[in-house]
Amino acid sequence: MNELKALESLGFSLPSPLYILGALVFGIAGIAAYRYGKKASLPVPKWIGVALMLYPYAISSTWLLYAVGAALCLGLYIYRQP
Repeated sequence: MNELKALESLGFSLPSPLYILGALVFGIAGIAAYRYGKKASLPVPKWIGVALMLYPYAISSTWLLYAVGAALCLGLYIYRQP
């Protein structure tokens, strides 16, 4: 527990459970989008899938995680193959 307080004093903190859940859900959606784009030879879903898998590493706030994830999923929905 002492190490946790030392890390918090340096500016590091553990993510909330909602952040971890969002990162997990959007990561799974990214894997599915990447596999779909690769199988169908569609570059836009493939790269949106890569973005869905990687963006949680660059974002630290929970509300921004869900906002960017929802926007990427909306983009995936718009660029789907009919």
